[in-house]
Amino acid sequence: MHIMYPSSDENLNKETDKEVYFFTPSFYPLDNFSAHAIKLWDMRFSTAEHAYQWKKFSLSHPNIAEKILDAKSPHSVKIISDENSMNILSAWHEEKVGVMEEILVAKTQQHEDVRDALKRTGKKDIIENSPIDSFWGNGPQKDGKNMIGKIWMKIRNTTA
Repeated sequence: MHIMYPSSDENLNKETDKEVYFFTPSFYPLDNFSAHAIKLWDMRFSTAEHAYQWKKFSLSHPNIAEKILDAKSPHSVKIISDENSMNILSAWHEEKVGVMEEILVAKTQQHEDVRDALKRTGKKDIIENSPIDSFWGNGPQKDGKNMIGKIWMKIRNTTA
């Protein structure tokens, strides 16, 4: 397989006083916003973020779920979800980790480059380095629950 993603130690994403350098990061396939469509629940979602946020509203607010499904980008999906956060059923918080795992398993099964990125993590801890999310990532204080990282490590350990 042709490796599409450079080593993460190449520092290809950086900013100077005069320039912004950007390139697809090494572990981009593990990001919920990555351009990896997913087929799940007899539906097709543009990204893992679309699937997760759609599921959050699918039973309680199908009109919001439909807007999420039609959203053109994962960023738009997150905005729609955040704007409607008061409509989330309390039961969602009990099932959200299981739903995310189901989505990431499907993403792994359906995309070779996701499997490759996961293999390249070796036995290292996988940490979603989120500066804002202390549940899914490690958060601003770097002491968050890192649930995305834990799910990826679980998938890696069961698919190895």
